[in-house]
Amino acid sequence: MKKPLLAVKDIVQITGITTRALHYYDRIDLFKPTHLTDNGYRLYERSSLEKLQTILFLRELDFSLKEIADIIKLTKQEQKQIAMQQRHALLMKKQRLETIMAALDEFASGKDISDLLLFNNSSVLPLKEQYANEAKFLYGETEAYKVYNETLETLSQDEKQERFAEMEELFKQIATCIGQPPSSNEVQRLIEEWKKYLMQFTACDAEVLKCIAHTYKFDARFQNYFHQFSREDLADFLYRAIIYNIDRTPQ
Repeated sequence: MKKPLLAVKDIVQITGITTRALHYYDRIDLFKPTHLTDNGYRLYERSSLEKLQTILFLRELDFSLKEIADIIKLTKQEQKQIAMQQRHALLMKKQRLETIMAALDEFASGKDISDLLLFNNSSVLPLKEQYANEAKFLYGETEAYKVYNETLETLSQDEKQERFAEMEELFKQIATCIGQPPSSNEVQRLIEEWKKYLMQFTACDAEVLKCIAHTYKFDARFQNYFHQFSREDLADFLYRAIIYNIDRTPQ
């Protein structure tokens, strides 16, 4: 003979929902028992299973419990329309997760975090743009930064990428010299090339160069960035090479 009413354990066995979740749904008036026995046991009509299954389905569609409480009050047709609208949100989430997974794979393979496309199509700015904004915040009132920014704005996107690639090539060359003293002729020749690169954008006095050297050495993001060029501490090596170059250069 079929049970006219279902106990909590029956609901758990049929749907897979936990007892804790079922009790919580009761407390927030989302899914209440049909009957409550004198000794406090919850009992449910078999027909109420459809409502619970709808709730569980909507949870899988990533609706909040508050949203679900409103949706289950609607007609079946209205529920279908809202569910289809949610499809677009889920598709966007899927694409976002695919981007995150791709970024994780690239990061694990050694790509620098500043080159990842993780923040594209996000309210969070891409890391390179964050760095640019940070530089503007720190140095935006200085004449050197204003000249740098004005020069940068005259370049096309391809030209910017080309200049960035030139700088990376310099870092790679410097990394091959990491076994030499920072004061060696070869290292200092490359530091002079590095300075010439910066001079394309703005005049770099000793104060600006020291600031850049300090950032290279002590900013963890730059440490991680330089790690792609050498297993040694390239950030510290650059710092020492730049400081030596400043100290030996007549002011």
